[in-house]
Amino acid sequence: MSRIGKLPISVPAGVAISVEKDNVVTVKGPKGTLTTQVDRDINVAIEDGTLTVTRPTEQKRHKAMHGLYRSLINNMVQGVSNGFEKKLELVGVGYKASLAGTTLELALGYSHNIYIALPKEVTATAVTEKGKNPIVTLNSIDNQLLGQVAAKIRSLRKVEPYKGKGVRFVGEIIRRKAGKTASK
Repeated sequence: MSRIGKLPISVPAGVAISVEKDNVVTVKGPKGTLTTQVDRDINVAIEDGTLTVTRPTEQKRHKAMHGLYRSLINNMVQGVSNGFEKKLELVGVGYKASLAGTTLELALGYSHNIYIALPKEVTATAVTEKGKNPIVTLNSIDNQLLGQVAAKIRSLRKVEPYKGKGVRFVGEIIRRKAGKTASK
């Protein structure tokens, strides 16, 4: 059995889960509604406030789908009840972030500013304190979309290993390299 797949998902108060006959799982909660299509071979059952995901056989494909869909449904339940948050830190001289509506404007040391149109499901805040690096905070109920947007922002200026400049997650440990040494 899959270690992740066999774990039951406890449904918190205020969250409603419905499974339609064509394996479409809909999760409604205080923060919003999420829907996903589950593979037709995977069985999803709700009993006594817990949701269980089972697979029909021990085929490699079924084993792979078992843990995947359990994790996706669990992320949906967590998202509609608590939400998800990712914080990005802009490390570098002159790096700035500002928000205008749903457009994030980044100055990352290029000759031009970069404008990113955020999806309507993702909300952002940009905080710049004097003497500290700017921090962009992204919030959403959809963990997959949130990670995709954060990865896109991070890819605009990857952290370089010599000075550590670039866009990184808060708390991320960067592997540093020693630079050239002067010879005598």
